[in-house]
Amino acid sequence: MSKLQHKFIEFCIDSDVLRFGEFKTKAGRLSPYFFNAGLFYTGASLRTLADFYARTLIEAIEQGRIQCDMLFGPAYKGITLAAATAIRMSELGHDIPFAYNRKEAKDHGEGGKVVGAPLKGHVVIIDDVISAGTSVNESVRIIEASGACPSGVLLALDRMECSGTAEDVGERSAVEEVEHKYGMSVVAIANLADLMEYLKESDVKELSAYSSAISDYRARYGVK
Repeated sequence: MSKLQHKFIEFCIDSDVLRFGEFKTKAGRLSPYFFNAGLFYTGASLRTLADFYARTLIEAIEQGRIQCDMLFGPAYKGITLAAATAIRMSELGHDIPFAYNRKEAKDHGEGGKVVGAPLKGHVVIIDDVISAGTSVNESVRIIEASGACPSGVLLALDRMECSGTAEDVGERSAVEEVEHKYGMSVVAIANLADLMEYLKESDVKELSAYSSAISDYRARYGVK
């Protein structure tokens, strides 16, 4: 776990965006943790989040793991993430355009479903997590329909969790499904392995107490 990943997890916990307890997922599983990027709703927290996204993307670009000419934020969470990250990228010396989609096409004014810069070149989709991959699938269709190339996905957290339900566990995670289906990289600021390492090293008893529960959850539903 890098310093950036450690600081990101700490930031999420301090912001109450990453919570521990018992939460039922869309798949019907009882998860010992819950991540909700929608709770980054202040200017200060959003700017800090954008800094983590921007630095993670810049590192991935420099390492040749992803190509990026612009950002695309799927409605609705992705809109704010794309805008904030583009601003922070610019501050760090990487001024790139961004765009996002409407849920419904506009039938007046400029019309269409895409707002912002024209989709062209290598487009990175930015989101918080990948659950079922629905928003990524829709984003890929929109980007390809514009003649651009979806080149990767930038996430806040990779849950490293197999698809399926509580009883029927798939062989791949949602992230792996996207990588396999589209042949593009998925880059996350942090993942479940980072979170587990953070909890094990934590001096806060309330946090370290959740380490075994998350370890058991990963053993049952995590990617091998």
